[in-house]
Amino acid sequence: MRERLLTAYGEKPLVPRREPMHELISTILSQRTNWRDEDAAYAELRELGDWDAIAAAPVEQVAHAIRRSNYPEQKAPRIQATLKAICEKRGGYDLDFLAELPVAEGLRWLTDLPGVGVKTASLVLLFNYARPVFPVDTHVHRINTRVGTIPKMGEQAAHRALLALLPPDPPLLYDLHINLLKHGQQVCTWNSPKCSRCVLRERCDAYAVYGDAVPSFKK
Repeated sequence: MRERLLTAYGEKPLVPRREPMHELISTILSQRTNWRDEDAAYAELRELGDWDAIAAAPVEQVAHAIRRSNYPEQKAPRIQATLKAICEKRGGYDLDFLAELPVAEGLRWLTDLPGVGVKTASLVLLFNYARPVFPVDTHVHRINTRVGTIPKMGEQAAHRALLALLPPDPPLLYDLHINLLKHGQQVCTWNSPKCSRCVLRERCDAYAVYGDAVPSFKK
């Protein structure tokens, strides 16, 4: 799968795309939200001030700032609770200590934060600190379930299942994640996947059963 996706989309070097706190908060904002609205919500959130100011702001103000993100009323208190927890634990917002922690401890520290799940934690550890973890978003989960890499399971369990199949090689894990994301956005979509264009179709269980009529994905 990786080799076919590399041929289709190329290799991307593992270089942090943004600061760790930006990655963390933007990933919370990205849930059920497209990247344009995620970026717009983050930009307006930062207009409220530094992280201390955002944590102390009225929750309604934070929700309004991130209104371009879906479910802002749910995400606003989670973001504020996460910021407060980080500051209480670390005395600030520097996450670089995660580079030295064992991976399991880093995942545990991040997922203990109020608004952070395993996908968000894995993104921060891989993207910012090149740790050997494999983030599973909706695209990664959908493609691997359709292809048959893993049986039908929740995204939480899929993190463990897929990581067990992959080498602990951060650059490989990164470009595989990025290319699966692109493939899920462009070809193996939730509804009406474009199977005739798919470089994975010869190895895909769903294509073997349904041909060009693979149904919409249901968890």
